[in-house]
Amino acid sequence: MKNSPQVSKEHYFQLGYDNKRRWLHYWYQIHLVLKLKPKELLEIGIGSAIVSNYLRDRGVKITTLDIDPNLKPDVVASVLNIPFENNSFELVLAAEVLEHLPFKDFIPALEEIKRVTKKYAIISLPDKRHVLIYLGLKLPFIEQKNIFIKSPSLKKHVFNGQHYWEIGKLRYSLKRIRNDIKKSGFKISNDFTPFDAPWNHYFILEK
Repeated sequence: MKNSPQVSKEHYFQLGYDNKRRWLHYWYQIHLVLKLKPKELLEIGIGSAIVSNYLRDRGVKITTLDIDPNLKPDVVASVLNIPFENNSFELVLAAEVLEHLPFKDFIPALEEIKRVTKKYAIISLPDKRHVLIYLGLKLPFIEQKNIFIKSPSLKKHVFNGQHYWEIGKLRYSLKRIRNDIKKSGFKISNDFTPFDAPWNHYFILEK
């Protein structure tokens, strides 16, 4: 059911949840946030609280928001109805959250994020495009360069109890996602898929 928790609290704390792949995802979230140097941040989707706890330890004032009260967020609410005034936060982080909503709610959720941020938002989404070519080049005294080419999946997405849609599946091309982000009023200052974590796509958005 939309706007209701899809998994139990125990889902985030079982042995296999925080695997190597997920730790890379935590690293990218933390790295992108710290590069923007926010003093205050709204994190939508608390998960296991790894990211929020780390950033708090680094002096970032964080408010967490989630629809599941069992995860003990600071605020229990939906991304579709964020209970804060306009321009309340320097930065909003929503990592692997928006695919848990039907796609018709993608733009409304982005508009709500845009409303409460003063300037920036960081979102990440699952990327199911296939890696066709991967090249890594490392020369003495030169930083390693990594290049890879991805192609869309030809599969139609089927709701799996959590994800209503994913980048790269039929009807959900990266081009469509970018266009809908722009329709929400955000400017995309950067978006990328990391070479070492090609299953996530990150967007740095500017109001």
